[in-house]
Amino acid sequence: MDTLGDLFTTIRNGYTANKEFVSTPHSKLKEEVVKKLRSIGYIDEYSTEKTEKIKKLKIKLKYDNGKAALSHIKRLSTPGLRVYSPRKKLRPVLGGMGHTLLSTSKGILTNKEAIKKGIGGELVCEVW
Repeated sequence: MDTLGDLFTTIRNGYTANKEFVSTPHSKLKEEVVKKLRSIGYIDEYSTEKTEKIKKLKIKLKYDNGKAALSHIKRLSTPGLRVYSPRKKLRPVLGGMGHTLLSTSKGILTNKEAIKKGIGGELVCEVW
């Protein structure tokens, strides 16, 4: 089961349907990815909600003048095929306009942050 793939699909579908909020089951990894998406400006805000049985992650999608802030999100590393990259092979996305998220020993980082810190990691997704 690809929980991050489900998260990205939920976000993508929410933007396509012009929803204000989307909700997904909570996990620490999902929360860290959403926190990073918020810090780089693709998500407005998020919160965790505990219902009777499960904990959920509620995400408020961001729109600029009615247009979605995020136009593309793609899973790079999957459970069946993990994709890793050393720092030297990290490249800008869309000439620096997009971001690649990496799972590193220092947490979830963007490609720019990983290059500055001099570390590589597992490629989680690319967004723009």
